[in-house]
Amino acid sequence: MTLTGIGFDSHRFAPGRRLLLGGVELPYERGLDGHSDADVLAHAVIDALLGAAGLGDIGEHFPDTDERFRDADSMRLLATVVESVIAAGLQIVNVDCTIVMEEPKLGAHRAAIRDRLAGTLGLDSARVNVKASTGEGMGFVGRGEGVAALAVASLEQA
Repeated sequence: MTLTGIGFDSHRFAPGRRLLLGGVELPYERGLDGHSDADVLAHAVIDALLGAAGLGDIGEHFPDTDERFRDADSMRLLATVVESVIAAGLQIVNVDCTIVMEEPKLGAHRAAIRDRLAGTLGLDSARVNVKASTGEGMGFVGRGEGVAALAVASLEQA
């Protein structure tokens, strides 16, 4: 049996912050605002894994009201979730992601993001897909106010 989960997250841009996507820092004049490091892609992947495993959501595991998670490294949070998934007797089959943003363009960073996610997930890079899209000028993404990410994760019994 294959278990599937979907994750979504969005964060607004803010000055003086780093722009991290899937654990990779992208050079840009603004970063994303959030309680942790605001890695919107890592957060979407976390929710996809938790959803597929029936283990709740990111807010239950790492609440933004808990100071322990202020400026937390989201890739470490992801690694913790991977451990929970494995402890539940499941294995990750694949993860497919979409980052939605107007700028900066993702192309030059896509392979690094894919490799970083794959390493944290314990998967071959061929089992992790990272796509990019824009808001086509519509909504908060289209106006350049922030970034959104979606992820789908498939799990099987180990």
